[in-house]
Amino acid sequence: MKRVFSIFLSVFFVGMISLGLTSCKKEETVQRERAIDNVSSLQEGIILDVPQVSRYCDELDLEKQRINVGDCELYCETEGKGTPIVLLHGGPGSTHHGFHPHFSRASKFAKVIYYDQRGTGISDHERGEKYTLDQAVGDLERLRKALNIDTWVVLGHSYGGLLAQYYSTQHPESVKGLVLVCSSLGMHVEQKPSRQYDFISQEERKKIREIFMNLQLSMVQKLFNAHLNGDWKRQNYYKPTEEALARMARYEWNPAPHFRNDMSQSIYKIDLEGAFEECSVPTLIMESQWDLTWNTDKPEILHGNHPGSQMVMFENSAHSPFEDEPELFFKTLKGFIKSLPQFSDDEVARWKEYLVQWKKKQEGSPAYILRSSGHGHESYQKISSLYSEEWMSQLNHYQPLLQLGYALCDSRRYEEALEVFKKAEEATPESSGWLVLTLIWQGHMLDLLGRRREAVSVYQRVVDMNDNSEWQQSQFGLRFRPSTYARERIKEPFKRIECIE
Repeated sequence: MKRVFSIFLSVFFVGMISLGLTSCKKEETVQRERAIDNVSSLQEGIILDVPQVSRYCDELDLEKQRINVGDCELYCETEGKGTPIVLLHGGPGSTHHGFHPHFSRASKFAKVIYYDQRGTGISDHERGEKYTLDQAVGDLERLRKALNIDTWVVLGHSYGGLLAQYYSTQHPESVKGLVLVCSSLGMHVEQKPSRQYDFISQEERKKIREIFMNLQLSMVQKLFNAHLNGDWKRQNYYKPTEEALARMARYEWNPAPHFRNDMSQSIYKIDLEGAFEECSVPTLIMESQWDLTWNTDKPEILHGNHPGSQMVMFENSAHSPFEDEPELFFKTLKGFIKSLPQFSDDEVARWKEYLVQWKKKQEGSPAYILRSSGHGHESYQKISSLYSEEWMSQLNHYQPLLQLGYALCDSRRYEEALEVFKKAEEATPESSGWLVLTLIWQGHMLDLLGRRREAVSVYQRVVDMNDNSEWQQSQFGLRFRPSTYARERIKEPFKRIECIE
């Protein structure tokens, strides 16, 4: 289920969370434009000839190799000597290139390991059954063994931070230290809305939408032109040069077919809340005041899930503090690595035992059952058979509530489904586009219950929202624009649609 209009933009933009546009960081006295300066500027026309620029990898003194991890090969680079630190890039779907040339500073005090995750960059695009987080974790562990590394520091940036956290819960004995840089939470908790469009004008947004909707442009051309027209402000503190934007467009985003969709489904099933209560691994959290990917509440939410962790806030940085404040960033990272303690096998064993009990408890929760079940008739029948009223007191997020509502509807339990969709409405932020879906399905249930007057009243609320974005619910064969669809349902009641796989 997905929104298809701003959807391509919103999902695509979220997916590009960790591109970390690579602008050369020279010492400059000239004042550089910042995203927070709120300057709006539009380029005339479309630039089709994106500048030809080389990969940073070709300019740096790196050891390059391809590592066999079983059914595919991963592209890997190493630089420096000392404590090994592996860098997990974000996205999901970006590449290791965003770490260049910044992390060459870390090679002065550590052995830095860069790699492209399976399905991204210049690693093999070998899907297997599906791209999943568990597959990515397995690849990372096999990479460690292939490099003959006993334990390493795992640094995850953005989505890479989610992968780093999940890896540490699966292989705690392999992790010497955990570093989370502007990391995804990996938790299903309420957050304030993203700030990523706070400094992008309406004119710039319109131009960016037009660029991404232009079917004549390649992805490289779309990325380059969108960022020239203000999209750079979502993730950067300083305005990148055109050369940096060209390098980003060419080398920092080329996921394999199915990768984004597969990984989104896999990520949805993961919830790391409470996983680190007994964590034995030293953890450093590095956050930026102007990381607009999230809101101001996000750093403390992440910090709260890692008791005993150290958090450092960068006041003049956006999504990539290693680029915006490199002196402070690498000084902090060096201090963390140099002070890592030796911890005993008993400490690791205690955390592993805690994780076993935590996982058992989590797998019995309604939220986990819903996340792991997916959509479609067979899944909905399973969910409906397990449902009890107790679930209502345990579910507080609109997405699993919507899924539960669909399942109950599929089983013709319309009264119960109606109550679930009402609670989903209460749990949905007013600013969220998902609010219209909670209302539309309330109207559907009221129609199926024969409560036509109430159904029309709910549909009218959707009409008044004037929401013309496009939605698709493939499991029900529905594709609609909310307000237009609601007008149709005012004229003609909803009739039951059989769910498909």
